[in-house]
Amino acid sequence: MQGAASISLLLMSLCTQPGWSQQTQSSPTAPAQPQQTESNPTAPAAPQAVVNDTTGTPGLPQAPQPKPTEPLFMRPTSVDYTKPKSHIWNPIAPYTPTNVPTFQMGNTSIGNLLKDGKIYLSLADAVTLALQNNYDIAIARINLDIADTDLLRAKAGSSLRGVSTGLLTNTIGGTTTTITTGGGPGATSAGVGGGGTGVGGIVVSTNGGGPLPENLDPVLTGQLEYEASTAPQLNTLFSGGLNVLTTDTATYNFNYAQGFLTGTQLTVGFNNTRVTTDNPFSNFSPSLTTSFRATATQHLLQGFGWGVNGRFIVQAKNDRRITDSAFRQQVLYTVNQVENIYWALVSAYEDEQAKERQLTQSTQLTSDNRKQLEIGTLAPLDVVNSDSAVASDKQALVASKTNLEYQQLLMKQAIVRNLNDPQLSQAPVIPTDRVALDRLPEEDLQVEDLVKQAYANNPQIEQAVLNMKNNEITIKAFKNGLLPILDAYAFYGGSALGGAQNPSAIDFNTNKPYPPGTFPSVGYGDVFQNTFNNNAPDKGVGVNMTIPLRNRTAQADQARSQMEYRQSQMRLQQLYTVIRIQVTNQQYALTNDRAQVQAAQAARDFAGQSLDAEQKKYRLGASTTANVLQQARNLATAENNSISATAAYARDRAQLFQILANTLERYGISIESAAQAVAGGAGMQAPVIPGLTAPKAPEAPKPIDVAPPQQ
Repeated sequence: MQGAASISLLLMSLCTQPGWSQQTQSSPTAPAQPQQTESNPTAPAAPQAVVNDTTGTPGLPQAPQPKPTEPLFMRPTSVDYTKPKSHIWNPIAPYTPTNVPTFQMGNTSIGNLLKDGKIYLSLADAVTLALQNNYDIAIARINLDIADTDLLRAKAGSSLRGVSTGLLTNTIGGTTTTITTGGGPGATSAGVGGGGTGVGGIVVSTNGGGPLPENLDPVLTGQLEYEASTAPQLNTLFSGGLNVLTTDTATYNFNYAQGFLTGTQLTVGFNNTRVTTDNPFSNFSPSLTTSFRATATQHLLQGFGWGVNGRFIVQAKNDRRITDSAFRQQVLYTVNQVENIYWALVSAYEDEQAKERQLTQSTQLTSDNRKQLEIGTLAPLDVVNSDSAVASDKQALVASKTNLEYQQLLMKQAIVRNLNDPQLSQAPVIPTDRVALDRLPEEDLQVEDLVKQAYANNPQIEQAVLNMKNNEITIKAFKNGLLPILDAYAFYGGSALGGAQNPSAIDFNTNKPYPPGTFPSVGYGDVFQNTFNNNAPDKGVGVNMTIPLRNRTAQADQARSQMEYRQSQMRLQQLYTVIRIQVTNQQYALTNDRAQVQAAQAARDFAGQSLDAEQKKYRLGASTTANVLQQARNLATAENNSISATAAYARDRAQLFQILANTLERYGISIESAAQAVAGGAGMQAPVIPGLTAPKAPEAPKPIDVAPPQQ
């Protein structure tokens, strides 16, 4: 037999080789065949064209430019914290505090879903409520305004305080299995980004270093002072023979200073002094003295130019874009988490129903066994076995109900803000959606196409690229900080004197007081005019130079800024690699999950048919209680496997959308509406989530089909 089989195989191979050769030769003129989605993992890779540069900048990681998060800039309210309070309508407005309104603790829209003491919740309702009430999104929403305050600081020339852009993961749930027994097809639903670490954050160790920009906000200082002095004299020769001199001094000084983005600082000072004294040596009492000086200082090396002094403004705008992107990332993450919690609730709900069916079946079997025991047609051991099965099923049902209650609580804490309402906290949550197994277009696309989508849409890449731009600005600042300080300055000023003749002034030639009118009186108006009419000018130019001889601090900071920039380049390239692996894994996971679901459903149908057949045999006396219980356990295991496989498919499908970062577009969620959903979210449109179906009651076991399944 073996020899005959070998000969037949050899003849078949000889017959098929010519046909295969002819097909190979005619392949150039044959129509192109559609590419199959399944591939052999051990087959050699097809040759691909080598791409040396796709960014236009050799040496940088090669990937398409990420799409910016739009619209820029998103704000939760109508208040724009980048705009300062103005002096125009209220002169003291800039010196009054800004009151940020308190957040709303009430729950929005959840009451509309309460019917007969139960919350009937669709997946779209869960996502909408999460966008309105979830604390993680609400906290991330405030970061948008915090980034605006940094931009306002930068416009004044101040350093940035930074904004937290890491993922908030304080919402519980959405990461673990919810089936009391059994397991899914694999762990493929881990969140992108890990435990809230983000891309690396906005605040880098060297950010804010380098030469400090000029203070762009003008500063007005003033000094108003009155001094009454009585001073005893040691030598009356210089006090006109007076033992005590009395002097009253009034000072009125003002100074104005402002910096400019060019590295220029302008300072204008105006000083006024009025002195009344009884000193005979003073010709005027009261005497008036005024002076002013305008000084312009320009940095020529360190601190020169718009690039150094305006870098905080550019970085603050980049940080604002990073914050917008981080908010989009937070919304993507939370929506995915709420989906996972929802499918966990669906799994727990179906698991509880399956456990109830198992208990009903085992209870019915026990009742039948006891009737047969009473009439003497069944051994007592069979009753003991069925009673043991009932006890086990009761324990499984209790565990399943407890798990269902916990999953309902997890869903509530993810979509509401206040669980202190007893009607809300005690109302069971009934999920009204089930996942459909329709094939997704992403499953038929090439991996490279999906990877390009992820590269362009993923907010983590957008944040990493913007963070690199900030690092480049920091590098330029530290290069400028290596230079010596060379400042050129020029000043111009004037001064004037005036007042009234001192009645106590003595003419030392005659040793008598001066006659009235000897010194003409000069009023403050004339003194003020003489200050600016170039009668007594004070002008000059100069250069200040500071040269650090070893400059070690600046060298260390400049080198470190380069090192951190290289780190950011490597982190970006690593992010590209991780996203590529995740996209590939999720595409495979969906195909695997669908096969797992179909296999689990088939196994569940076969187990139901086997149990039905075994029960019929048992009623005819051709089977035993042990066989029926074994088939019941097989059905329970098959139902758990089916529930787990379906939940894994739903999670992996949502995870793929999150990695591709197209969940919001696919569901019709407006990121701008999500940013403004702080006052009840009345204007938020409910998302439309595809790939859902209504729940179906479990079907009765189908008759056993003896025909072989079609391939």
